[in-house]
Amino acid sequence: MRVLRVLAVTRRHPSAILLIVQLLGLVLYPLLEGSRSAPLALGAFGIVVLIFTTRMVRSTPGLTWLSVTIALPAIALLLLQAFWHMEQLLPWSSALEALFYFYAAGSLISYMMSDWHATTDELYAAGATFTLLAWGFAHVFVVVQAMHPGSFAAAVDPQSPRTWTELMFLSFALLSSTGIGDVIPVKPLARAMTTIEMFVGVMYLAAVVSRLIGLTLIQHRKLSDLD
Repeated sequence: MRVLRVLAVTRRHPSAILLIVQLLGLVLYPLLEGSRSAPLALGAFGIVVLIFTTRMVRSTPGLTWLSVTIALPAIALLLLQAFWHMEQLLPWSSALEALFYFYAAGSLISYMMSDWHATTDELYAAGATFTLLAWGFAHVFVVVQAMHPGSFAAAVDPQSPRTWTELMFLSFALLSSTGIGDVIPVKPLARAMTTIEMFVGVMYLAAVVSRLIGLTLIQHRKLSDLD
């Protein structure tokens, strides 16, 4: 019975499941990043996230075949890195994952903008879309750092490559407009990408989140009038 209940919740609110998985990743990555099993664990978790995201895209106006076409080679590259330690494939897998997350985020935005009713799942989708965008830009930063070493500096070991956790922290800080913190872009391409993310974050809050909040208030007002 519990399994059936979980499946029912997943069907009603797939965006909530995706949001939980993404947030769980924010906690797990720092814990696993420095261990010997980190490549396998991180690769496996990346595959799980991609599977959940593919499931999420199926619930939106996005094209399932396109999301699967992007996800499959990304999963293959993650497996190669996890089992055969082919770290040189990291920029390629990150590029595919960034493309996948951006496409999934676009599909979720289309899903939220497709009607004039703010459902519970659409509210979860607003949070899931934010995390997808943050993860997508973090992967973009991985690619930028591989193309131009030294693109990002920090207060600790400024000359060293930034870790995934540091780049994810930078991505969330930029997207939420809370400030860059101790990780900063120092090369032109890195600064261009971070500028784009700041613009995307502001536009997402202004165009998508504010619309959902407005629709929610209108629905509550209509229910109050009926009472």
